Amino acid sequence: MNISQAAKTSGLTPRMIRHYENIGLLPSAERSPAGYRRYDQRELHTLRFIHRARTLGFSIEQIGHLLALWQDRERSSAEVKALVKGHLLELEEKIAGLQAMHDSLAHLADCCRGDSRPDCPILDNLAERNIASVNAAG
Repeated sequence: MNISQAAKTSGLTPRMIRHYENIGLLPSAERSPAGYRRYDQRELHTLRFIHRARTLGFSIEQIGHLLALWQDRERSSAEVKALVKGHLLELEEKIAGLQAMHDSLAHLADCCRGDSRPDCPILDNLAERNIASVNAAG
């Protein structure tokens, strides 16, 4: 199957497939006599694996590690679990950061009357934070 068909089947774009080949996440595809990439079921399975891992937020480096573990039939599932637990910790930290942003923005929105007056506690707060961060970095 050609790259367009592989992209459609795997849920990736042809550009991403070429990128994954270029960075070594996916082995270089065999070529037809005309030079077109050809993919078989093994590559499609790998592409779906990569797509699913990306959907779950794994980094390219983590996916490379997961692929190596997946292809190693003598692997320990403990190593896979440790990688996933590390990823979960990263996600939890991001979630906590996003929750803090949400809470701050919700508080600012509550403080602003949102009427025709020019005073705005949201802008005042943002200006204070910027001045504080510039002074701290200076």
